[in-house]
Amino acid sequence: MYQQMIFVNLATNDVDASKKFFTELGYTINPQFSTDDCTCVVISDTIIAMLLSKQRYADFTKKEIADSTKTSEVLICLSAESREKVDELVGKAVEAGGTANADVQDHGYMYGRSFDDLDGHSWEVVWMDPAAVQG
Repeated sequence: MYQQMIFVNLATNDVDASKKFFTELGYTINPQFSTDDCTCVVISDTIIAMLLSKQRYADFTKKEIADSTKTSEVLICLSAESREKVDELVGKAVEAGGTANADVQDHGYMYGRSFDDLDGHSWEVVWMDPAAVQG
């Protein structure tokens, strides 16, 4: 069965700093698709974050590039296998220079937290009880 992938393209002020940040979260960099003006962050087999310098990002759009420290352009949500993994990933993000944001969302069957990366892009991390998802 074909596994559809998602490539999230985000503008960054500093490609090297973003590369270091996401490596510190435990993700790997695919050097085959990374250059001086972009880095390819492998989040999973089907999720890739392309972090592009603003000049490179502008090659793909005629729209103004959002200042993600002031404007929300996208909310990226990643699943986690447990509540502890939610806390672990957000903790790593803060230790790597990101900013925890919003309150903890605890609905019993769903638990989530979020952080902003070095450029202000918002990442949510959510665990859902598999029993609640099934029925």
